[in-house]
Parts: sequence; structure tokens; C-alpha cells
Amino acid sequence: MLQMRLIRAVLLFLFAVAVVAVFPLVSHAASHVNLTHDMPHVDVLHQGKPARIERNPDTDNMLDPDFTLTSRACPPYCIQPMQLATGVETLAELELIAYLKRTSHDDTVLVIDSRDGDWPLRSGVIPGATLLPWQELHPAHTAAEKIAETLIFRFGAAHEGALWNFENAKTLVFYCNGPWCGQSPTNIKQLLVLGYPPDKLKWYRGGMQDWKMLGLSTVPPESLQLPSAQ
Repeated sequence: MLQMRLIRAVLLFLFAVAVVAVFPLVSHAASHVNLTHDMPHVDVLHQGKPARIERNPDTDNMLDPDFTLTSRACPPYCIQPMQLATGVETLAELELIAYLKRTSHDDTVLVIDSRDGDWPLRSGVIPGATLLPWQELHPAHTAAEKIAETLIFRFGAAHEGALWNFENAKTLVFYCNGPWCGQSPTNIKQLLVLGYPPDKLKWYRGGMQDWKMLGLSTVPPESLQLPSAQ
């Protein structure tokens, strides 16, 4: 009988220790939704004004209806590869955030939202990104002269006779709606055809699908319109 009481006392003690150890951790996790263990948020410049990238603090928050579908028709909504082309780096969220931070003080980097239609209006855009619908870089939808203006005045390329010089061109980071979206891949492939250096082209494959899945900040698109070429 004494032995049973001792066993029961030991078990109760171990249970109490476990409860004390676990519940503070649960409570802490529920009260903080950081980007990483030691990074609660990141501040960037958005059209010259401060903007904060952070996660939704509501642990019951769920995906927007636009991004809950699993079976979009393919084509056109086909699964994209992990690597678009040799030399073009595929980014995840933290790498994208690092580029977004750079745009605040480094004008050699440009993050581009390639989506068209009302997608940006419905879901917002990533803070620090520039809205440039994919058609504006595609010769089937935009005149060659207009594409050339974008390359020169917005991307920093130079046109030397019949050739393009991308020595001083910006590093471009593209994204669209997610791994099933072909808009930003289309832009990247078109730029590669023109000779844009692959090491200056980056791709956030997860796009708005993964960005929303992690509860990350977005901003309205109206204030992110690209200025007219000069």
C-alpha cells in the first residue's frame, strides 16, 4: 500500500512539473506571432513612407477565400517548377523580405508585383513592391517601344544600337499569385530572351498564396502605381 502511494505521489509530481513547463510555452506562443524567433517585424519604405511587414497576430486568422482553392484549371493555372531557369534564384519569404528592406535604401533593387486584373485590389500588394502587370513586358500585349521605355527608365538598362546593355540594370524580384501562377514566370522568361542577366532576376515562387498563408502584411495597390516613364 505504501509503495502504491509513493508511486502515485511521484506520478502526480511529474504531471505537475509537466503542466508548469508546458503552459507558459503555450501562452507565450499564443501572444506573439513573430516573423522568426528573434524578428517580430521588419520596417520598409513604401512609396517613401514607412510601412511594416508583420504577421497577423490573431492565431485564429485564416486564408482569404481567393487563396483557399486547391484545383484551379490547368492551363492556365499550372504548377510552376522550383527553378525557372539556370541562374535565376528562387526566393522564400525571408529572402524576399531582405530584398524589400534593401529597396528602402538601395535603388538598384526593384520588387515587382506582376499580377493583372483586380487581383491586386482584392488581395493587396506586398509592402515595398511596385505594381507592373505582366502584359507590360510582353510583346504580344505591349508595343516594343513601350517595353524599351520600361527597360531604360525603370530598370536602368541601356540600348546601344541593336543591343541591350544590362551592366547597370537593377536587380528585379518578381512575384505573382503563387506556385500555380504563370504571370511573373512569363516576365522573367521574356527578360531572359532580351538578354537580362539571370543573376539579376529573382523569383518569389510562393507569391501572394504563401504570403497570405503566413498572415503577412499587405497594402492597398492604389498607392503603388508605377510612375510614368520620362
